Amino acid sequence: MQKIPTLFVRNPDDRRHVLPEVTSGCEWVLEGYGTATRKYDGTCVLLDESGDWWARREVKRGKAPPPNYVPIEHDTTTGKTVGWEPIAQSSFAKFHTEAAEIHRHWPHGTYELCGPKINGNPEGVERHTLIRHVTAETVDPRLDFRTYDEIGNFLAGHTWEGLVYHHPDGTMAKIKARDFPGAEAP
Repeated sequence: MQKIPTLFVRNPDDRRHVLPEVTSGCEWVLEGYGTATRKYDGTCVLLDESGDWWARREVKRGKAPPPNYVPIEHDTTTGKTVGWEPIAQSSFAKFHTEAAEIHRHWPHGTYELCGPKINGNPEGVERHTLIRHVTAETVDPRLDFRTYDEIGNFLAGHTWEGLVYHHPDGTMAKIKARDFPGAEAP
C-alpha cells in the first residue's frame, strides 16, 4: 500500500484545499486515461496473502509507532508515516470482526471498512461491512469529466467521499469532495 497521490496540488496557504493545478505524475487523468471509481469513506484494511488482516495506520511525526507496525511510506512534507498494524490491535478490531463474519473466505487485497461506528457512518450502511476496493462502483464512462471544475461539480452533486482514478498500468490518483474550496467538510 502506497499513499495514492491527490490529483490536484494542495494549496500551500490552506492545505485542506487544492488548486486547479495537476499534481506532477497525475497528468494522465486530465489527458483522458483511466477509469474513475467511487472513493468510500471508511478505513482501509488489508487481507494479506498469508490470511492476516491489517489496518492502515498513520503515525505522526514524533510519535512512536504501535507494536508490530509495518511502515510503508513516509511523507517528508507532513512528517507522517503510513503503514499497517495488525487489525487485532487496532481501534477498529471489534467492527472488523463484525464485518468479516459475513463470509467465511475473503479474497486477499484491500478493503474499506465502513459502518455505524466508522467516521460517523457517511456511507449510511446498517452494519459494519467490508467493501473490496477492486469492486468499487465505477463512474459511468459516458460522464468523462476530467477538468478541475468538472470533477468539483460532479463531487458537489454526490454524497461520495471522492473519486479514485485508475490508469491501466495500475497507477492511481484520488480527489476528495472536501478538497475543493467551498466544499463543506463532512
